[in-house]
Amino acid sequence: MNKRFEQHVDGRSDLFIPFVVAGDPTEEATIKLALMLQEEGANAIELGIPYSDPLADGPVIQRASIRALEHGMSLEKAMNIVPKMRERGLEIPIIVFTYYNLLLQLGEERFFALVRENDIDGLLVPDLPFEESEEWRKSCKMNGIALISLVAPTTSDKRLTEIANEATGFLYCVSSLGVTGTRTDFHSSVFEFVDRVKAQSPIPVAVGFGISAPEQVAKLKEYCDGVIVGSAIVRQIEAQVDGLTNEETQVEAINQIRSYIRDLISPYEKLKINT
Repeated sequence: MNKRFEQHVDGRSDLFIPFVVAGDPTEEATIKLALMLQEEGANAIELGIPYSDPLADGPVIQRASIRALEHGMSLEKAMNIVPKMRERGLEIPIIVFTYYNLLLQLGEERFFALVRENDIDGLLVPDLPFEESEEWRKSCKMNGIALISLVAPTTSDKRLTEIANEATGFLYCVSSLGVTGTRTDFHSSVFEFVDRVKAQSPIPVAVGFGISAPEQVAKLKEYCDGVIVGSAIVRQIEAQVDGLTNEETQVEAINQIRSYIRDLISPYEKLKINT
């Protein structure tokens, strides 16, 4: 197990794992947002790599990717941001969230060299099927990083057992079928699905896709070990793009996003008070 995952993720039941797109709207904004998210209780950060054909991402994250790509962000440049975050006090795990095509373009050897150089803790590849991931799982293990696995409501019991047996870091439960994006509520079957995953998983179980309100966090915290929040945060960043790109207004823009985060994860604060 990666040391940062051991310290910040393993054994926790109140995980908050936010997602941001590297370079949206600027590299400096990404660094400051990551530090703010850590201050507000994030246990790990998914660092999304902008991609022109993000199959699992809805319109909010697609627009963020376009903004980052327009500023020249790439997989290699995004990975190079992480040491700058570390120098300024980031201690929690960073998980590179990228599509397989970008890994193929960069090359496996070069990717893991960058992992070692830049002190990266995890990898999540939404379009890499478990059945085709054995080589990457071995390489991740050799390089001391977690390869985060995803399971969905359509995952069979047999396949779930196989994935859970190999999972590292945390197990990512996709709350609904389709692309990322905020949703007003979850289908009741989601909770039965999460129970099924929890029964199989030896590591923390976190739920993502669609979480955007404290009421949803409050419901989910009874069933899983944490929440993954992407589109809702990226939407807040989009609303503050002008402020984030202006040095004079950047602090206020980040504080606006901070306020949203505090409200979103407030059910976890209540959980901590009661335990």
